[in-house]
Amino acid sequence: MVTVENRIPALPAEEHERRQRRAASPVPALWDLLDEVKDPEIPVISLWELGVLQDIEQRGEAVVVTITPTYSGCPAMTVMAEDIVAALQVVGHKQVVVETRLSPAWSTSWMTAAAQDKLRAWGIAPPACGSTGVAVVSCPRCGSPDVRQLSEFGSTACKALYQCNSCAEPFDHFKPI
Repeated sequence: MVTVENRIPALPAEEHERRQRRAASPVPALWDLLDEVKDPEIPVISLWELGVLQDIEQRGEAVVVTITPTYSGCPAMTVMAEDIVAALQVVGHKQVVVETRLSPAWSTSWMTAAAQDKLRAWGIAPPACGSTGVAVVSCPRCGSPDVRQLSEFGSTACKALYQCNSCAEPFDHFKPI
């Protein structure tokens, strides 16, 4: 018999809680608005889809947005915060506070399935691990698993540079964390 206590969660607890915060939020319109704020390094993915956007609260006159960086030195965090403030101010929220939360640390498991599909379409191999915990990388262009790593670091520190041996295309792989 399957009970709540012995079920294996389909999502990490932190991601489940993030989705619950959004689902139960008293400000759903603000979540919808911030769905339009994209990652400045991968502009086809929203901060929500990436797993960076954690919470939105109304505290008096202020809108407080909590974000978690993909890694502690992520240079895009400043731009993300500026884009969040700008999006909210355009619709009349004069007081916007962006808080950064480092714990729990961001994980690629927080990315939505839509984000992974968008990464692939953008030419970036999404994060994936096999049953052994080792990264599984396939070419986002042709789908071939016959790839080789060229560099531990790609266009950003959270990506590695690969090349497909089948179609010869170089591509970034978003590292699983």
